[in-house]
Amino acid sequence: MVTENKSSVTYFEVLERASSFLKEIRHSSFVAEWLMRERLNWSKTELILNYKNEMPVEEREQFEKDFKEFLKGKPMQQIIGHEWYYNRKFKVTKDTLIPRPETEEWQDRVLKELPEKALTVLDIGTGTGVLAITDKLERPQDQVTATDISADALAVAKENAETLEADIAFKQGDLLEPVAGERFDLVLCNPPYISQNEIEVMDQSVLDYEPKGALFAEDEGLEIYKAIAHSIKDYLAADAQLFFEIGYQQGEKVQEIFKEAFPKATIEIWQDFNRQDRVVAVYTQNCG
Repeated sequence: MVTENKSSVTYFEVLERASSFLKEIRHSSFVAEWLMRERLNWSKTELILNYKNEMPVEEREQFEKDFKEFLKGKPMQQIIGHEWYYNRKFKVTKDTLIPRPETEEWQDRVLKELPEKALTVLDIGTGTGVLAITDKLERPQDQVTATDISADALAVAKENAETLEADIAFKQGDLLEPVAGERFDLVLCNPPYISQNEIEVMDQSVLDYEPKGALFAEDEGLEIYKAIAHSIKDYLAADAQLFFEIGYQQGEKVQEIFKEAFPKATIEIWQDFNRQDRVVAVYTQNCG
């Protein structure tokens, strides 16, 4: 036990023992602090101000439970039930992928580059809803639609939108199927893109706890990009922009897929803060 069954311990003592244990097993000690703060809904400052106070038994027992779940491999975001994205709290469950900083980074770049005018926006495979909701909250003028094939994921996204007061049109169905007849200025998509060949190098906690349908795609992970590229022209307004998150080894292949579909478009590969290929950006200006 992290607290060694002592009847009276402070928040600092509990945190210090948990952090030391994590260091011994070569895990980041940040996990212990994050689990404690997020469960208690405290800021870093609030945690520090409470360091010397005795930790109530019920809070200590909950922390012990959370800590044990993490040691078994469960992601800390699923233990607590949320993750932060663009300074907002998003609910996560076993039915959704956990939002990643790499996604937040490229969406921030997109938001900074967009014109001020109102856009029609489509988020394909919305998951927790982070892309659609963040666009709507940062750009209230936009009309945003989000789709997902999973009813369970869509329920989470709807709850996040309601909690954060974002007006999003949610539609269930496969890829572009739910938005037949509509046209969009901006398309955002973080699709399943992991190849079955990559399973051996993946974190076991991802394989055990995150939805495989949102992770893996056939054809070396390229299946979804090909399906969208071959059918999306009829769904685009003039001068549309499309942004697709990709796997770090897929940049040139995905770029070629969209070059074939949009020969006159400007197509870029963006790298993330780890200098890995992360996004294929398609600008269809003057494509006719």
